[in-house]
Amino acid sequence: MEDRVLVTDIQRFAVNDGPGFRTNVFLKGCPMNCAWCHNPETKAPRPELYWKKKLCTQCGSCLDACPEGAVNAPVPVEEAAGEGSLYHKIMRSRCTGCMKCVQACRFGALEIAGRPMSTGEILDEVEKDRPFYANSGGGMTVSGGEPAAQGEFTYLLLAEARERDLHTCLDTSGLCDFSLLKALAGQSDIVLFDLKHLDGQVHKAFTGMDNRLILNNLVRLSRTGCALWVRIPVVPGFNDSHEFHRAAALFLSNLPRPVVRVDLLPFHNWCQDKYSWLGIDWIYRDADSLDPAFLELPADLYRERGLAVTIGGSGFEGYGGRAPGRPADAGCREM
Repeated sequence: MEDRVLVTDIQRFAVNDGPGFRTNVFLKGCPMNCAWCHNPETKAPRPELYWKKKLCTQCGSCLDACPEGAVNAPVPVEEAAGEGSLYHKIMRSRCTGCMKCVQACRFGALEIAGRPMSTGEILDEVEKDRPFYANSGGGMTVSGGEPAAQGEFTYLLLAEARERDLHTCLDTSGLCDFSLLKALAGQSDIVLFDLKHLDGQVHKAFTGMDNRLILNNLVRLSRTGCALWVRIPVVPGFNDSHEFHRAAALFLSNLPRPVVRVDLLPFHNWCQDKYSWLGIDWIYRDADSLDPAFLELPADLYRERGLAVTIGGSGFEGYGGRAPGRPADAGCREM
C-alpha cells in the first residue's frame, strides 16, 4: 500500500459535509465520471495541471521550461483571458506532467492539482481546526473523488483519526466491494452516502457506471445500523423530476433500518473555473444553479415517508452519530 495519496484540497469550516464545522479532506481518484461533477480535479488518480488564465501574464517562461513542446506560444493577455476565448496555455495531449512549467511560473498561473500526503500530514492539518469542533460537534470528513478508490489508505486515515479522538465522516458513492465499504464505515461515525439515480441506464449515461452495486451496498450498509446520511445531488435533466423523488423516497423509506436524514443538494455551477483551468469543456457550463426553493416540493415527498430531510445539507441540522469525545462503537455489522 502507498504510504501517501494525492490530496487536492483540505477545506476548512465546511458546514455541508457532516455535523458542525468540518475539515474536508479531498482525495484524488474516482471510478465514476459524473457529468455534473463539482470537483473535476479529483477524478483522475494522478497530479494534474491547472492553468489560471486570469493570473497569466503571457510572459513565456513556461514555454521556455517545457521539454515536451506542450505549451502554446504567448498571445496578448486580453485575447487569452477575454470572454469566450478558446485559447488554452497547455496542450494536454502532449503534457507528460513533469510540472517544470509550474516551477517556472512566477505569477501563480500554473498550479498542481494533487499533492502527495501521508495520514500523519493530513491529520496534523486537520487537528489545527480542533478548537472549532468541540462546540459545533464537528470533525474530519474524508471526501473526493472517491475515498474507497484509496481504500487501505482511507481506512488507516479514519482509524488514526479515531485514535486522536476526532469525529469522522466518510463521503462515498458506495461504488466498491461491500467488504471494503463495511470496513470504512466501521471507522466512521457517519457515512454520507450519495444516491444519484435509481434507474441503471440513466445512471450509467450520466456517470459512466451502472448503479446495481451502489444500490445493493446501500441496502446492506443500512442493515449494519451505521449512522447513514443519504445525499442526493439534484441535477437538471437528470434527477430533478417529481417522479424520481417520489421513487427515491419510497426506496429510502423501505431500507432495512432508517437513515438519519436525506440531504437534497441543489446543483450549482460555481465550479466552472475548475473546468476552465483543466482545459475541459463542461457540458453544464451554461446551466443555471438550482434555486434551493425549487426543492421544497420534492422535500415534502420524503417527509411524507417519514424521512428527515434538509435542502443543502447544513451540518447543524439532524445530527447523527457519536458525540465528539465519546468512544465509538466497534464497527458496523450486517444483520
